[in-house]
Amino acid sequence: MDAYLTGKDRKKIHKAIRKKYKKVAQNPSGLFKYLTGRAGLEALQYPSELIKALPEAVTDAYCGVGNPFALGPIDQGEAVLDIGCGSGVDALFAAMMTGSAGKVIGIDVTPEMLKRAKENLALTDLTNVTFDEAGADNLPFTDQDFDVVISNGAFNLVPNKSKALSEVFKVLKPGGRLMIADQILIGELPKEKKQIIKSWSR
Repeated sequence: MDAYLTGKDRKKIHKAIRKKYKKVAQNPSGLFKYLTGRAGLEALQYPSELIKALPEAVTDAYCGVGNPFALGPIDQGEAVLDIGCGSGVDALFAAMMTGSAGKVIGIDVTPEMLKRAKENLALTDLTNVTFDEAGADNLPFTDQDFDVVISNGAFNLVPNKSKALSEVFKVLKPGGRLMIADQILIGELPKEKKQIIKSWSR
């Protein structure tokens, strides 16, 4: 798909994503066709003890499409990368799981979402989490840095998915785990590239 897109196309996609998620950073309620906030976390069967451990203002910001932790545990002391961390809810859950001996880094391309993630972090007493601006297709980390990479509803937005996956496997340690929850297209893409780009961040 990336070879099909020009630099101008990718800029349009990024601009549309930022426009949408600037609104999401304020309040995701009503902006998606699925449940968000605490109701979304409960519907996706996140552990109740984790949900209860975060302030309501934090869980209200959740807008994930699935539960990446349903794919396996995060162990004490592990290093975790959250790609497309959004408001940071999954990163905060991962930080609770990995404990003070571990570390969690959340990255996102939308400054407003990162601001919300940092505000959410400030409402907790967690000290093993940081949030930085970066994209999935150009990860600013050294090889074999992480035990686990998680992502929730972000890879569908990445134009160059093969490059992003290559970056993930570069930063994972041997035996590391990639745990993704995401959306997929059922049916055919629109025939015109203009329509594909227009509907990219819908």
